[in-house]
Amino acid sequence: MITIRNTQRKIPIDVNRLKQDAQIILDALDYTDFDLGIWLASDATIRRYNKEYRHKDKPTDVLSFPYHTELKAGKRIKVKSDDDKNLGDLILAPAYIQNDLPKWNTTFEKHLQRLLVHGICHLLGYDHIEDKDYKIMHKKEMELLKRLGSQ
Repeated sequence: MITIRNTQRKIPIDVNRLKQDAQIILDALDYTDFDLGIWLASDATIRRYNKEYRHKDKPTDVLSFPYHTELKAGKRIKVKSDDDKNLGDLILAPAYIQNDLPKWNTTFEKHLQRLLVHGICHLLGYDHIEDKDYKIMHKKEMELLKRLGSQ
């Protein structure tokens, strides 16, 4: 089940569209019946979590909190119990995303889709620290964005 919590009030969000996009991504990954939490938060809230978990005292666009912390990119989650059917949680900051748009040359909706895909990839063990890992993650992101009709 996809759960969306919207506690920010600055940017109107089409929560139903976001949920549909998330479900399309989960279906494409063959994790249709997995849980995913999405929190649309203020810049102050995401800054607090970014400071606590990444030791960066500033807001950001998306944070990912995987349930399966040892999962390697490209590997399947091994389900041993219903609890294992959980990808994890994302925090997205719509105001930050809106303010960051000029450098991305896209619409808010398309950038939100990109960040949703990016966050879900992180939940599945993908990262972009090394160049080789960036290429693998980028390829997966492009596949998923294509499913959303957004590239």
